[in-house]
Amino acid sequence: MGSGQADHRTDVAVIGAGQAGLSAAYFLRRAGLANGSGFVVLDHAKHAGGAWQYRWPSLRLDRVHGLHDLPGMALGSPDGSRPASEVVSEYFDAYERAFDLPVLRPVDVLSVREGEDVEAGRLVVESATESWSARAVINATGSWDRPFWPYYPGQETFAGRQLHTADYTGPAGYAGRHVVVVGGGTSAVQLLIEIAEQGAPASTTWVTRRPPTFHEGPFTREDGRAAVARVERAVRAGRPPASVVSVTGLPLTEDLLRARDAGLLDRRPMFERITSHGVVWADGTEQRADVILWATGFRAAVDHLAPLRLRENGGGIRMDGTRAVADPRVHLVGYGPSASTIGANRAGRAAVRELRQLLNL
Repeated sequence: MGSGQADHRTDVAVIGAGQAGLSAAYFLRRAGLANGSGFVVLDHAKHAGGAWQYRWPSLRLDRVHGLHDLPGMALGSPDGSRPASEVVSEYFDAYERAFDLPVLRPVDVLSVREGEDVEAGRLVVESATESWSARAVINATGSWDRPFWPYYPGQETFAGRQLHTADYTGPAGYAGRHVVVVGGGTSAVQLLIEIAEQGAPASTTWVTRRPPTFHEGPFTREDGRAAVARVERAVRAGRPPASVVSVTGLPLTEDLLRARDAGLLDRRPMFERITSHGVVWADGTEQRADVILWATGFRAAVDHLAPLRLRENGGGIRMDGTRAVADPRVHLVGYGPSASTIGANRAGRAAVRELRQLLNL
């Protein structure tokens, strides 16, 4: 689209309707902004639920760590044996309806750029078919759409199956196969255990770049504050935010303790290369494999912000709280220190408070 007038005009465009986006929308609603002219929420998914709707069906709600209520409406006490993807999607859908949030979907935002001519001084949010001219943008796109696949020599020669956490649909189909699980995060451990413990067990090898750190005992508020502070220092310096587990360590839940006692958590260091039928370490040791599961995390889905040139040389977006230092009209929630469900709630409130002052709303 050229520099002409956008299709729609609004004060604040929220991009993404996960926990962070819905939190921001709630506080915009509470501030009295009207649907459409005051704010819109643009979500690329076909249904409510944010990234939760894509989680593997065997992930039960009672195995999810750190799911917090959205502001203004409690999740309640749903059946913990149900898939988290179903429960959270239903909750988000009910939340959108309860507060009459102007969520438009599916809208795949391709770019956010400076407005020109009649849109000068505003931000133009563009999809393939429509555009919105906004005085400010709250970006809440998370990371699920940007799975990180590291490269190792020979990767393209592997004759078995390679998949990422984002592609995982459950433990069925792995019986009798050897699965190499790569990654040191919570998802890696959950998938490792689930595959190994299925009815007709598969055999597994767990591989990580660094020795995993297990967090024993309760995770205190002080631990949480220290973890957030470390991530916040990174984004204030313009570095990409680290993963949560790299800061907090893996909590030793009952599932992990059981798996450790069963020998499932015997971690091996990272292999050096991949062959057509397995992986090989630097000392020549080889492990045959049918499947390589890359539980290697995600990167922030912020490529659509590239026209605004917010990235620093270090690869991240320099932040002050939720505000992009390079452009006070742009706030990122669910990014860096707010990349948790409780952090996203706080970030949504903080972003709206700052934007009300900036825009005199």
